[in-house]
Amino acid sequence: MVLALWIGSATPVLANEAAPPVAHLGDQLPMAMILPFVAMLLSIAILPLVAPHWWEKNFHKGLIALILSTPVAICLVANHGPVGLHQLTHKLVEYASFMALLGALFVISGGIYVQGSLSGTPLVNTGLLAFGCLIASLIGTTGASVLLIRPLLRANASRQRKAHVVVLFIFIVSNCGGLLTPLGDPPLFLGFLEGVPFEWTLRLWKPWLFVNGVLLVVFNLFDQYILDKEERERAGSQLEQLMQHEPLRILGWHNLGLLFAVVCVIYAAGQGLGAAAGRWPTGLQEALLMLLGATSYFSTSRHIHEQNRFSFGPINEVAILFAGIFVTMTPALLILNAHGGELGVDEPWKFFWAAGGLSSFLDNAPTYLTFAAAACGEHGIDTAQAGYLARFLELPAAARAPQILGAISCGAVFMGANTYIGNGPNFMVKAIAEEAGVRMPGFFGYMIYAGCILIPIFVAATVLFF
Repeated sequence: MVLALWIGSATPVLANEAAPPVAHLGDQLPMAMILPFVAMLLSIAILPLVAPHWWEKNFHKGLIALILSTPVAICLVANHGPVGLHQLTHKLVEYASFMALLGALFVISGGIYVQGSLSGTPLVNTGLLAFGCLIASLIGTTGASVLLIRPLLRANASRQRKAHVVVLFIFIVSNCGGLLTPLGDPPLFLGFLEGVPFEWTLRLWKPWLFVNGVLLVVFNLFDQYILDKEERERAGSQLEQLMQHEPLRILGWHNLGLLFAVVCVIYAAGQGLGAAAGRWPTGLQEALLMLLGATSYFSTSRHIHEQNRFSFGPINEVAILFAGIFVTMTPALLILNAHGGELGVDEPWKFFWAAGGLSSFLDNAPTYLTFAAAACGEHGIDTAQAGYLARFLELPAAARAPQILGAISCGAVFMGANTYIGNGPNFMVKAIAEEAGVRMPGFFGYMIYAGCILIPIFVAATVLFF
């Protein structure tokens, strides 16, 4: 019935009477076409909680993605011809670029194994989280999480209470650390694909430094308190046990060079280096990233992959879900772009909390694009055109475009840490920790951590920066 409504409707959105033809496709789409996008995001948020065994199979995820995206694709092409087909094709090209980068980072980081262990003292733990925070913007929050979570667990193996170590690891390494480059977190890479310059996110170093700096201080004090309490309650010296560790050794060194090559490819493509037209031919960036990923996979020993428990399952899951997300969000972004001014979100701080609030429970990548499209719509910038965020950033100073996009970026990246479902690496790190015997807090227990630690920091960041 909904499909019939879409295909049979020629009435512009939000109009009760016949309206003159409009050039913006978002004005011509029925509001019902947002529903598959909403249903896709709600499926990702709710089904892992209510039907975890059913949802864990990629076939079922693919079935949901197919059911929700097929009517959208049919409607765009059937009702809007070449214009609808162009928009759909544009999103599929973005999807290919998105997956090429995530796939390359996933495979290459999976070929690096940190052998041995560190001392699980508060100082060493804080240093490891700080290191993860630094590299998260270079190899992505997923790559940094995969690389460092097992060494962190081995370092703290002798401690009784260590759930807080993993929770703060998720806050910092799996989320807040990845703010400074498009490689750091999926929302920022989608912004890069839509015209945000590669180096633009470096201007967000102040909120990045504030949020992560405060988190590291809080973690160090909290971890020291927990360790001191264990010293009083347990027989023997816990500190002496922690100081016993194996020397560190990194296996798969060549993959560090491949990670650097990924950074070079993304930067060169963004700048159009070596291209006479100032833009690389379509597919070249993706081909190079896939080549780097394949080089890593076939040149890395099976022993390293086995030690990292590497498999393509997680990246296959991401590929399936984002195929549905990219198709279903196409009309949603167009509609929001055409009617974004009606949302009432018009200040940087409002964008920070709106984007962050939804990113806490829905995927933060499409949430970022949703509010970016709404902001562009308020200033008459058409998201149907490639590179629309570049034009948004070129608006006069009175539009406060950099502040608004910065607020959206910070909200999407930071507040993905508020729940286990806010960002992809969160559940992955939780699963790895539980597999190692760490008793992790449940969904709401984790949210209590976030409410007590993260929310006050975000309120302070709002006052200081937005």
